[in-house]
Amino acid sequence: MESVFKKCIVDARNLTLLYVEDNVGARAGSMLIFEEFFGRVIEAVDGEDGLEKFKNYHIDLVITDITMPQMNGLEMAAAIRKLSPQTPVLILSAYNEAEYFIESIRLGVEGYLLKPIEIGQFMDVLSQVIEKIRLKAEHDKLQTLLTQYLEVTDKSAIVSKTDKHGVITYVNDAFCTISGFSRDEIIGQKHSIVRHKDTPQELFQDLWKTISSGNLWQGIIKNRCKNGSSYYIKTAIKPILNKKGEVVEYIALYNDITEVMNPKKQLFDYIHSTEEAVVVLLKIEDFATVEDFYSNELIELLERRLGDKLLENIAKACPFEKIYTLGFGEYALAIDKNKCPLIALSLGQKIKELLKEIEEEIIHLNQIEYSASLIASLAFGGKEPYQSAHFGIKKAERKKINFILATDLILEMQAQAQVNMGIIVAVKKALNTSGIISYFQPIIDNKTKKIAKFESLVRLVDENHNLWFPADFLDISKKGRYYTQITQKVLDNSFQALYQTSADITINISAIDIEEQVTRNKLINLLDTHKEHAHRITFELLEDASIKEFDVIKTFIQEVKSRGVSIAIDDFGSGYSNFERLLDYDPDIIKIDGSLIKNIATDDYSISIVKTIVSFANEHNIKTIAEFVENETIFNILYALGVHYSQGYYFGKPQLLEEYKGISGF
Repeated sequence: MESVFKKCIVDARNLTLLYVEDNVGARAGSMLIFEEFFGRVIEAVDGEDGLEKFKNYHIDLVITDITMPQMNGLEMAAAIRKLSPQTPVLILSAYNEAEYFIESIRLGVEGYLLKPIEIGQFMDVLSQVIEKIRLKAEHDKLQTLLTQYLEVTDKSAIVSKTDKHGVITYVNDAFCTISGFSRDEIIGQKHSIVRHKDTPQELFQDLWKTISSGNLWQGIIKNRCKNGSSYYIKTAIKPILNKKGEVVEYIALYNDITEVMNPKKQLFDYIHSTEEAVVVLLKIEDFATVEDFYSNELIELLERRLGDKLLENIAKACPFEKIYTLGFGEYALAIDKNKCPLIALSLGQKIKELLKEIEEEIIHLNQIEYSASLIASLAFGGKEPYQSAHFGIKKAERKKINFILATDLILEMQAQAQVNMGIIVAVKKALNTSGIISYFQPIIDNKTKKIAKFESLVRLVDENHNLWFPADFLDISKKGRYYTQITQKVLDNSFQALYQTSADITINISAIDIEEQVTRNKLINLLDTHKEHAHRITFELLEDASIKEFDVIKTFIQEVKSRGVSIAIDDFGSGYSNFERLLDYDPDIIKIDGSLIKNIATDDYSISIVKTIVSFANEHNIKTIAEFVENETIFNILYALGVHYSQGYYFGKPQLLEEYKGISGF
């Protein structure tokens, strides 16, 4: 499994995937996996969106759901087949009806994955598809060579001949056309007449060593036209030998590949030509917003002028000769590590200074002035420098910093990806084996010191009977399709607990849960099914900076409160919680953040804040709960302040509900 995973990472990192899925939760889950495998993943929300993006981007592989609005996955696949018959398509669906299989077979799709994705099956199918892509590339290469041989016969290929000293003795019309030189200007010269300064001298040394020893040399060469522009040629140079095996002349066949040599390919070619490369990736922050604001012409002008500034400024510190404009606001610089005069820390400092200079400069775009803010990632040699720098950009974005030293970061990312994959597998197995359970922690009425409520807390029991806490698996699950299933299992556990105790049950609900239509429907159905106990349910809303649908959340709160449910705000007093949010959520209960409670015996500031919260809550007829109540001293302070309920290890740790039997208030 591990070797397959590593091979998929290596083979897929230069592929662009188009992933089409209308379900937000499923899409987010699959993206967790796909982004670890593919160099780039383009998302589409339905068949029409997918087809449009297929037309607008270079796509190597398509993975699509079947049942979607507007245009389903099979209809989209059929349309893609007409545009590009060779592009591999994988069908991803929860459906297994014969008609879908028959239709997908008719379309000639490369694979059919059933939801939920089984990791081993996914890797097997992906490996097969990558092998097909590789074979197609090899086939295309052979076909290209065959075409060149035919063109030589028809005197329409790019051809040159030299004597054994490398002096040009013949070129055909195609050579003159692509180079811009006349035949008279070329004959008698050496190939240095078209040599581009960007092409490494080491390449020509290797070329001459190979052909002078009687062997065929093949490679890609960047040449210079007479007018100074450049072109790329795929080159094959064959020594012509006499009967004694001595070289008498050389014949070279060329294929113009300028149009297919995109900047990223040029970058990779350079990196691969060096023993060890230093790679710098730069990205314009919030480039999507820039794209929405400016026209395509201004975007191209911005990328060109900003690229020129970046190269001009950084070349003062390190002799980078070229900047690669990768598109989507991204740039790359690369240099042989042996040619870099700076150590990693010094180059990193220069890059930080460059970022500051660029941010302070004004770029004039016709009549518009623009100030650019960039993120930079430096891989100073090491393993897979481009991939490391690429992961560095993502990490810098997550950490909200503008520079990161990313040397060998790919090793860390691969290790983390393996850990994440293991978590996903464990979650899947737990869901299939009733391993998602609920522990319950008591919430005490401060006046009676009896159990008034239980908070339902999720736990995972793996196949080895180890107990996992939410921090061990929940964040990874939130990025995957299994999070919704976990939530639904916790909801079932929590509502079932209503029949095992007379105490109320508190259930944690996040913004992700409420924004997900499937989960909202589940909650409403459970409340209607258990409507005689709905008044004993409290939904504890977990604050989240990523809330997008405030109106959906407010409507949901109103709907459940009409059924008798109480609303609590979790972790009030820190994070995203504020008094203004209370006006939106109209809570019945405020849970005071534990960071204020655990230090309340020694921190006057914490006491002042808690007093303010309790005073505000009492004024608006809102109950208060203090969490992290660890000892009697803390409890006595909270009781004196008028806090209504307490929760913490002083009264009980989370455990299975049946373990509370016989306790007062159960």
